[in-house]
Amino acid sequence: MSRSALDVSQTKDFPAWYQAAVREADLAEESGVRGCMIIKPWGNGLWERMKAILNGAIEATGHENCYFPMLIPLKHFEQEAQHVDGFAKEMAVVTHHRLKVIDGKLQPDPEAKLEEPLIVRPTSETIIGSAMSRWVRSYRDLPLLLNQWANVMRWEMRPRMFLRTSEFLWQEGHTAHVDEADAMAETERMLGVYRDFAVHALALPVIDGHKPEHERFPGAVETLTIEAMMRDGKALQSGTSHYLGTNFAKAQNIQFQDDQGEWKHAHTTSWGLSTRMIGAVIMAHGDDDGLRLPPRVAPQQVILVPMLKGGEADEAIKTYCQELAEALRAQSVFGEALRVRVDLDADKAQNKRWRWVKKGAPLICEIGARDVENGKVAFLRRDALRTEDGKINSQVVEREDFPAMAAAALTEIHTALYDRASTFLAEHTHQVESFEDMVALFKSGEPAFAKLAWSRPTGEALETVIKRLKDHQLTVRVAPFDQGEVRGKCVFTGDQAVENIIVAKSY
Repeated sequence: MSRSALDVSQTKDFPAWYQAAVREADLAEESGVRGCMIIKPWGNGLWERMKAILNGAIEATGHENCYFPMLIPLKHFEQEAQHVDGFAKEMAVVTHHRLKVIDGKLQPDPEAKLEEPLIVRPTSETIIGSAMSRWVRSYRDLPLLLNQWANVMRWEMRPRMFLRTSEFLWQEGHTAHVDEADAMAETERMLGVYRDFAVHALALPVIDGHKPEHERFPGAVETLTIEAMMRDGKALQSGTSHYLGTNFAKAQNIQFQDDQGEWKHAHTTSWGLSTRMIGAVIMAHGDDDGLRLPPRVAPQQVILVPMLKGGEADEAIKTYCQELAEALRAQSVFGEALRVRVDLDADKAQNKRWRWVKKGAPLICEIGARDVENGKVAFLRRDALRTEDGKINSQVVEREDFPAMAAAALTEIHTALYDRASTFLAEHTHQVESFEDMVALFKSGEPAFAKLAWSRPTGEALETVIKRLKDHQLTVRVAPFDQGEVRGKCVFTGDQAVENIIVAKSY
């Protein structure tokens, strides 16, 4: 098969390619509720792998997992006007606790109207802050380091699976500290956890830095972010960490007595990473044959496909595969035993091969009677599926050599995916010296990030900048920590620049 496994190309129609990649990998499907998706076993397995790795990193930094209700009293949000304003258009509201048949139709029971509306959790700063106000009394109670894994609801106007959905899964960390220095250290530390997770688990290069004031999380004093470039050149915000100052502590009355007996407001943080990262993996690593999963998060790392023909040789092939699977599971990579599946589904071997190609399984082995007879293993590396002329790049090795080779290959696949994505990011990030050059860069249609000088405008000057960017469907993504040289005047205002920023189209 020389043609691609998907019926649409990345370069010709990236949005359609993305939808095809999600569908053909059997990751998720529509649920019947706009913006809400059913995450299928392979997609959920991918999220569970991400969750396990990230949760280990979060717990290693001293945070404890907890759980808070998904329904939050409206009064909690009313205490934080700036925060509410940032989410008001996305909030889902519960107003009744019972339904009733009225005029032949099932409707909210007028007699079951809630005394106070409840908000379906868009994020949990307010309800967790309320609990912190009860739990914190002394400086000895701080820092208070909490994390929860949960679903949230933000009514999305233009949903796209994994990237923008009304309901999504995530983790959200919430912490309280004695002072700004400790809280900012926490904010930076957790962004570092996200950066390391992206690089070492997802093979995803990111640009880390801070958001400009107008792009900060509602109510935050500082927002730090990691931004990734997808294969179409758009930016994907891949994890954020926020220093909230004492804003939420004052609204929620989170106070403590310091070592001098004086009452003070705590400094709080919040940070989160969601199932959007599944979309990041798809769009950063996928090709026209479907997904290419980084081995650390692939639900299954090695797939064995017995090439059964309904004859006497079938049992020997199955036994060969099961024994090979056990030898593979005795190997370890990334500190864990290899995850191996023998695909005994009743389907043609050819169909099963392409199913696993589209799912992005890192190593796919096809075992036939001749392989059993000769003690061989034929396999495909998903990161290098095809030769330069588009033919399938199948390799054959001795059966006794394959388990150790497979473990080594998984490490190599991670590195190859990361290097490819890093090269793509570097080659498509361009320094621009004028607004006109920036517009021309994005009008070219080529994948691009624009790096340019920024003076941190405020007031009317900032509003003008935002409008000019919006006219071209662009946003300021991040001011990188790694600034390099800051050149001359601000591209937007002509004032002396104080830092470089990255501008891009985004999801």
